[in-house]
Amino acid sequence: MTSLERAAPITVTDAAVARAVHLIDAADHPVAGIRVGIETKGCSGFAYKVEYADEQGKFEDVVEQSGVKFFIDPMAVMYLLGSELDYQETKMESGFVFTNPNETGRCGCGESFSAAPTPAAEADG
Repeated sequence: MTSLERAAPITVTDAAVARAVHLIDAADHPVAGIRVGIETKGCSGFAYKVEYADEQGKFEDVVEQSGVKFFIDPMAVMYLLGSELDYQETKMESGFVFTNPNETGRCGCGESFSAAPTPAAEADG
């Protein structure tokens, strides 16, 4: 990696890529990829957000894997840095799952989380 290159802000598992391919193929309009971010929500403060992306937004990082583009919301990078995006299915539920080293807590129902910005992201910003 050169001094101008930097590590991807998140990693994406093969299961998450496969689910993204399925969702993109099933979309009712052409999409450029999947946008990953957070929103203010729930009793712990934040919730993960995964949605279709029609185009790359200004200042978004792009993680491309197996031809799928994951656009990372620039406002969320400091909370997602170092996270892994996975897709899991169980008998009771299915969905994208984040393993996030920046989480400092989760609500009892698991719908929201609290996090501290990564020191590296604050230094870059």
